[in-house]
Amino acid sequence: MPSPRPPIFSIPIRQSHIETPQSSSPCGEVHVIVGPMFAGKTTTLLHRIQAESNNGRTVAVIKSNKDTRYGLDSIVTHDGMKLPCWALANLSSFRQKIGPDAYDQLDVIGIDEAQFFEDLYDFCCETAEHDCKTVIVAGLDGDYLRRSFGSVLNIIPLANSVTKLTARCELCGKQAFFTLRKTDETETELIGGAEVYMPVCRQHYVDGQVVIGAARSVLESKKLQCGTCA
Repeated sequence: MPSPRPPIFSIPIRQSHIETPQSSSPCGEVHVIVGPMFAGKTTTLLHRIQAESNNGRTVAVIKSNKDTRYGLDSIVTHDGMKLPCWALANLSSFRQKIGPDAYDQLDVIGIDEAQFFEDLYDFCCETAEHDCKTVIVAGLDGDYLRRSFGSVLNIIPLANSVTKLTARCELCGKQAFFTLRKTDETETELIGGAEVYMPVCRQHYVDGQVVIGAARSVLESKKLQCGTCA
């Protein structure tokens, strides 16, 4: 039996009083939500999608199939909100996956963990400016080294609005603008939660990078010593 396809009409999440920016333009719109991990990006995305659905608009949500932490058929926030979604390797396959008729009915498309989609810019251009749909994008604006992550920053020039969220520093409680990786892995794409990352303020990001760098140097030194002994 084929698995049921995610709904594009009703959204079974908590009610929200967040209002979505309205426009009388016949063209579509692009709205971008960015920030560090644990800043509430996905929660904000789902609230906006709920508001659009409450206003009678037809909605669908997409996430990257790289993120399998909560299964492939749902987006789940850190505080437990859950929403059925389409898990895709790339955004260009969405129209085919959902079907042309269902795609044409859509008014709003949400994209979570947008940093994982290489074709994000082209999709937003096509969807908003050719298909006249509203696209709401949520993703990390920077990686653990505070470098641009994926194509999220590239779509800011396309955006009607940009929302920069902050978290709370796990070490001092101040506003957290950055994501600190607690492990010694160095690849850019390392999917994980609180066991791998923490939100931090600027001071604790700098301090943390110094500590992690020193620890990495010690580990590399010990590896070299072991190699010499062998």
